[in-house]
Amino acid sequence: QVQLVESGGGLVQAGGSLRLSCVASGRTFSGDAMGWYRQPPGKMREFVSVISWNGNRIYYSNSVKGRFTISRDNAKNTVYLQMDSLKPEDTAVYYCAAALDTNRLRNGNCDYWGQGTQVTVSS
Repeated sequence: QVQLVESGGGLVQAGGSLRLSCVASGRTFSGDAMGWYRQPPGKMREFVSVISWNGNRIYYSNSVKGRFTISRDNAKNTVYLQMDSLKPEDTAVYYCAAALDTNRLRNGNCDYWGQGTQVTVSS
């Protein structure tokens, strides 16, 4: 059974940092693009960031560029999202995703999704 399990969410004050992790199990994802989406309260799910299988291609949404950093450890089947300088508008459920390539992931055409982890940023 293939699973993506996120962790690291929580409550943080504006300006603070959190590091999300997503551990994949059931098969290796070393050949897949992996990334993050988020869904703010009352809004649609939106793309946050993606990293290619070898880390050579990385993309961020404009809203998080310069503040968030995505990385991955293929040996651990894990992708990370370091979130710095957090703002109240970053409050959302954050979802891990995996896709065949970065374009598919950015377009929401993902093969696997995690269950989500809540991030709340207080002002």
